[in-house]
Amino acid sequence: MITAIIILSIIGLVSASLLYIISRKFHVEEDPRIDEIESILPGANCGGCGYAGCRNFAEQCVKATSLDSLLCPVGGNEVMKKIAPVLGLEAVEQAPRIAVVRCNGTCENRPCTSHYEGAHSCAVVAALYTGESNCNYGCLGEGDCAAACDFGGITMDPVTRLPRINPDICIACGSCVKACPRNIIELRRKQETRIYVACNNKDKGAIARKACSVACIGCGKCAKNCPNGAITLTDNLAYIDDSLCLLCKECVEGCPTHAIRIDTIDNPSVLTEEKESALC
Repeated sequence: MITAIIILSIIGLVSASLLYIISRKFHVEEDPRIDEIESILPGANCGGCGYAGCRNFAEQCVKATSLDSLLCPVGGNEVMKKIAPVLGLEAVEQAPRIAVVRCNGTCENRPCTSHYEGAHSCAVVAALYTGESNCNYGCLGEGDCAAACDFGGITMDPVTRLPRINPDICIACGSCVKACPRNIIELRRKQETRIYVACNNKDKGAIARKACSVACIGCGKCAKNCPNGAITLTDNLAYIDDSLCLLCKECVEGCPTHAIRIDTIDNPSVLTEEKESALC
């Protein structure tokens, strides 16, 4: 019995010594500024900064020579201003962003041609078929984006069956963008007025219009009317660059299908000439 205790004690002592030697040999000194920056961050761990959580973002800040490309979407510019002195760098003011839904396909504009009774998931529907309408590019209405939002900034409209973004809550973390299998959600500059093409249909005009009455038909009139060259036409679909857009609304007035949406701070979901939609 005593012999067994002595042997186990020796094994324990040797093991502890080996662990101590290994820990000292492979010890990595961590910059104390990482902990300090992490304490400044809001701790949401949303991944909106593009990194795996707040600590990883703090590590990237410490490694960076400039904060130009780094931004915590939850804390915004105020948090970055607190981080900058810790690193001896200068915080760069960045325009806040907000998620927008690039689809006008309400039940009225995009009639249902079938009825889905499976799992309520956009990812599942996208893997099975085109959806309840003939549009291969529009919102599937099952709410994966709303489920992905950790801040409750997205709700599904029971009438239009489209996502509604709450501008007071959305922090542009990008979770909804990643969750949408149709890629209809985009992060754009958060301005008092936002103008963008609320359509993602890349089919030719006649096919797109048949699937949805307010689809972009790729006519190019908006691009021709834009005085600042903010609109491009690719794959039968117009796109407005928010960094070039002057908000003159020439494109809105000239669009024959009313595919261009105007969002405002007071009314974030105004559709041009939108009518009250009936339930699907």
